Amino acid sequence: MLAVDTGLVEEWLSEFKTLPEASISSYATNLKDKSALISSLYRVIQEPQSELLEPVCHQLFEFYRSGEEQLLRFTLQFLPELMWCYLAVSASRDLQSSGCIEALLLGVYNLEIVDKEGHSKVLSFTIPSLSKPSVYHEPSSIGSMALTEGALSQHGLSRVVYSGPHPQREMLTAQNRFEVLTFLLLCYNAALSYMPAISLQSLCQICSRICVCGYPRQQVRKYKGVNSRIPVSSEFMVQMLTGIYYAFYNGEWDLARKAMDDILYRAQLELYPEPLLVANAIKASLPQGAMKSNKEGTKCIQVEITPTSSRISRNAVTSMSIRGHRWKRHEQAENGSDATEMGNFIIPEISVTNVSGEKTGNGEKSRALAENDAQHIQGVQETATDPRTDSKCMPEIRRQKSEIQI
Repeated sequence: MLAVDTGLVEEWLSEFKTLPEASISSYATNLKDKSALISSLYRVIQEPQSELLEPVCHQLFEFYRSGEEQLLRFTLQFLPELMWCYLAVSASRDLQSSGCIEALLLGVYNLEIVDKEGHSKVLSFTIPSLSKPSVYHEPSSIGSMALTEGALSQHGLSRVVYSGPHPQREMLTAQNRFEVLTFLLLCYNAALSYMPAISLQSLCQICSRICVCGYPRQQVRKYKGVNSRIPVSSEFMVQMLTGIYYAFYNGEWDLARKAMDDILYRAQLELYPEPLLVANAIKASLPQGAMKSNKEGTKCIQVEITPTSSRISRNAVTSMSIRGHRWKRHEQAENGSDATEMGNFIIPEISVTNVSGEKTGNGEKSRALAENDAQHIQGVQETATDPRTDSKCMPEIRRQKSEIQI
């Protein structure tokens, strides 16, 4: 690690210890803008043998339990990197060098599973009903939904899924490791909109490394350092996909695409149905081109919503437009000389399907139907001149009533 990074981290450690309580709020507001300090803290975490790792983890935990929202989010941004360092050290079976990281992860977990009064927290998630529109879908776009008695009884009912209460943990073991890490990643995903770009990049990178280490794809990705396989759970992979889905639309297209492909690769090897379903759904909903969203602007996901009112084309062919065109064609036949003088003005012709009486494949019935339609269209016309004066040169047009036999 460079001496510049060491100096920045040591100054950060000593500054917070001497900070008066009245200045914590303003200090927390300005802390997120210190990009050089954040990069130095990432380098400290990436070196398990660093002497600064233990005091850094201790101060990050002090930030988290201080109650200040800005300090809490400052600690949360390092969670993906802390998880990777802990899993990498656990895979190499060098647990002594990961003691401070394990203590920080356990401290954050034990603080999150209880409320301010110390009672166990139960999280609830409401699953939206497909029969009601949302920003992601409209019932009309799904197709016709059969209104059965069972469907009507379930209409308007919301399904709520509960998570918790979670037990407190004093240490991380092989049995509870991913239960704790999955919950921590859930807390991280809840604050995704506040995470800086460097944190999203770290999330995508550690997801790729966790999924391919120890497998043939590691040689393709050229990841070094850990060659043994890291076990993962299905729920942990689903939480990884949640963060990656957000990174897609917030300036990290390339890293997110690589991470999603690696998660799909690992899910296929492990035969995990949940991450396979979520990853394939995300992959199918992605746009064809790369998203170039502004990292500092509004962060959102563009969704196409079906318009509520039906749109009628201005060029729609109606009975009135057909009648108007036939009037123009009739006047053009009478005034041939005038039409010649018009030059470039061309009146388009409209061809009506099956009015010529051609045989279409439905036999004589289709021919009779076409002839009746043609007679009906021709019969509703009215001549522009007096039929008594033009009876010699033009046959009289009478109104006829068409009869369609089925």
